[in-house]
Amino acid sequence: MYIPKPFQLTDEQILYQVIQEHGFAILISDDQTAPTATHLPLMISEDRTYLHGHFARANPQWKGLENKKVLAIFQGPHCYISPSWYETNRAVPTWNYVAVHVYGELEFLEEQELHESLNELVAQYEKSDSCYQLDQVDEEFVAGLAKGVVGFRIKINTIEGTAKLSQNHSMERVKRVINELEKSTSENEQQVAQWMRTYNRLD
Repeated sequence: MYIPKPFQLTDEQILYQVIQEHGFAILISDDQTAPTATHLPLMISEDRTYLHGHFARANPQWKGLENKKVLAIFQGPHCYISPSWYETNRAVPTWNYVAVHVYGELEFLEEQELHESLNELVAQYEKSDSCYQLDQVDEEFVAGLAKGVVGFRIKINTIEGTAKLSQNHSMERVKRVINELEKSTSENEQQVAQWMRTYNRLD
């Protein structure tokens, strides 16, 4: 990923935060004829050495991926930044965003590992007061559905991130941008504003 030096995201805690909060990723592989991508949820292991998830079995991307290198992209909040928000018109539009790329080798899960991965996924996204628990669903029903997916984990080799949050502008401009974004009803723009406050230490 091209990352200008001012926008390099190196804090491991923040990198993992992006992965956990924006877990619906894009998984990219190359079968030597063309790049292939699938949008799917991924989770990071407790020891932060693996990502894990599952393909639909009908998705041909998983075939031949054992021990192959893949790229998982986690897109955080992002939004358009208008130059009309600055104190001068000698500026151009831009885009603020947060993103993390994870590179590693893919390996397939055994049946029990797949069930554990599915349980963790449900536990992650169900609300704490939800009455739904995957391990309480009829076992035969779940086993039947599990046959339609292929579980995998990705051994993490490299993580790189970028947080482009107006760091290359004056603090006056940063505050102007935050002020405009906070007027918006867009969740993305509200999140970018909060990231800008935190990252530029304005909280």
